[in-house]
Amino acid sequence: MTIRFRLSLIYSAILALTLFVFGVTLYSIQAQDTLNSLEEDLIASSKRITDALLRTNILAILNEGSQQNPPPPRPFNEFSGEAPFEGLQEREVVRILDPYGNLIVSPFGRNEDALPMSEESLNALIENKTQFEIADVSGENMLIYNRTIELRGELAYIVQVARSLTERNRSLNSLGTTLMVAGAVTTFIAFGVGWLYSGFALKPIERITQTAHEIGKAHDFNRRVEHPGKEDEIGQLANTFNQMLASLEEAYLKVEYSLEQQQNFVSDVSHELRTPLTTLRGNLGLLKHEPPIPIEEKEDILSDMVDESDRLIRLVNELLLLAHADAGRSLAKEEISLLSIIKKAVRQAKYLDPSRKIIISIESSLSIIGDQDGLNQVMMIILDNALKYSRGDIKISAQEKDDKVEIQFEDQGPGIPSDELSHIFERFYRPEDNRTIPGFGLGLPIAKSLVEGMGGSISVQSQVGNGTNITIFLKQIKTANYN
Repeated sequence: MTIRFRLSLIYSAILALTLFVFGVTLYSIQAQDTLNSLEEDLIASSKRITDALLRTNILAILNEGSQQNPPPPRPFNEFSGEAPFEGLQEREVVRILDPYGNLIVSPFGRNEDALPMSEESLNALIENKTQFEIADVSGENMLIYNRTIELRGELAYIVQVARSLTERNRSLNSLGTTLMVAGAVTTFIAFGVGWLYSGFALKPIERITQTAHEIGKAHDFNRRVEHPGKEDEIGQLANTFNQMLASLEEAYLKVEYSLEQQQNFVSDVSHELRTPLTTLRGNLGLLKHEPPIPIEEKEDILSDMVDESDRLIRLVNELLLLAHADAGRSLAKEEISLLSIIKKAVRQAKYLDPSRKIIISIESSLSIIGDQDGLNQVMMIILDNALKYSRGDIKISAQEKDDKVEIQFEDQGPGIPSDELSHIFERFYRPEDNRTIPGFGLGLPIAKSLVEGMGGSISVQSQVGNGTNITIFLKQIKTANYN
């Protein structure tokens, strides 16, 4: 069952229930009002008849009987000249009974003209209580009103005034039929209107579903759901769906970029491994050459093989280090004196180029959170690059910035062009001018992974001819409580 059908059914059910309650209420009110009107008419008519009877001598000429020997009924025509009977309305039925409930005056003076009266009604009349009864008379439903006439303080006669309920019942039946037919037709029309309106209201959701299907089929995550309507529930759904698409697009681009990087990485590793392996394979072939090559050439070949083996070892070590950093290996979060770790890295860097001057401008009180070995590797990578690619002094400085420490490495090298600066942290990337300098282009990517693994950040600013500035931000220690 679709939502559209369920909504239409709910609309129709609510309307049908409302119409049913309204119809029952209207029918009940109408039935009670018409019955009250008839009762009021009968009361007024019986009072008028009773008052007229008391003003005439009709009561005096009625034979008195007993409960055992009641007088026979007398017809109205005997009293046709009397005022009470001359004013009777044709639609009203009038009977006069003795105190025992025996008929004494009727239209035709017959016993079968008597109107029904229950024992309870007679007992109530004896106690001077008027009574209404509804009974079938000759196949016709009638409302009967019974009241008493007292003479000298005693019950003398009973007056019955009745009126047919056929017209009232026919009107009520017609009203009930009309209400049922009108309710059914209205409910059916409401279902159709609800079906059309539900389709119109759910049209945006259908568009969202269609868009989602097309996006999933085409993997086109840059598409968005268009909702020109107001910021209602469907508008919020469209916005949420668009936000989800934006997240999916970002994740998809990241995965796509990662796959591209992985392919490039495999290609670059294969390229870097191919050269030393080819050299080793060629040298091994020369060593196996027959007749044997001269001793001097063998020594050169062995020396080349040692260099290529060392190159392979360095490459493998850097790849392992990068793999560990990418895998998010657990780095220690301990308090480190920044000045001591910088001095240690500078001492190690001095062995690479003892003639170069490295200037340190760091306060001894600065402490950071990080991994000592990882941070030492970062420092050595940056200093090694500065020693290889620049000339002149190298400056290392640090200062507080909010809750972090900013560490800067400045060299006086030729700088990096702006079009190459954006690729500086890509793996195996090396500027064309630096291809002759030993290295694999993995140093800065390793440094970036290690710094980010310690919760910090690293960036590079450079201008051609003005040197390069590498900046690292790490969390600062200000109190003894750090975690």
